[in-house]
Amino acid sequence: MKKFNLKLAATVMVCGAFLFSSCIGSFGLHSKLLSWNEGIGNKFVNELVYLAFNIIPVYGICYLADALVINSIEFWSGSNPMASIGEVKKVKGENGNYLVETLENGYSITKEGETASMELIYDKDLNTWNVVAEGVSTELLQINNDGTAQMTLPNGEDLTVTLDAQGVSAARQATMVNSYYAAR
Repeated sequence: MKKFNLKLAATVMVCGAFLFSSCIGSFGLHSKLLSWNEGIGNKFVNELVYLAFNIIPVYGICYLADALVINSIEFWSGSNPMASIGEVKKVKGENGNYLVETLENGYSITKEGETASMELIYDKDLNTWNVVAEGVSTELLQINNDGTAQMTLPNGEDLTVTLDAQGVSAARQATMVNSYYAAR
């Protein structure tokens, strides 16, 4: 009887692997559980909860639910059912606190105590991120199919970078140089 159950489980897993092989989603449920665990205390408490949730298989169940159900929904519908649209988080910045609201296609950012806001909007068709302020939309970044991204620098010039650590370093350097000269 146990051999039959093992064979059945193995068959279901192999079939599931073929059915969902191109369904690599964001694993939102598992990520939220990990984020919650990281925020409950110091590193020792986090480790104890992590171990307990692996013994009780909470992490395993969340991962399986993500892999088989939630990521499949995300793949076929194009939207993440775990996304917290409308959720507002307070973020501390250099110049005060900001309220960041999750939108269906990006984020709305408002400085605490002010009414003017700025939105970061993702255009799925063009594969671009845009900033919208006072009704004016400006393209910030376009992700290309060749593994590069084209950034619009503050001075209006375009910079093409690779989507890796070297590209991130080049982008930081380009934006910091412009900030440095603007500060002078």
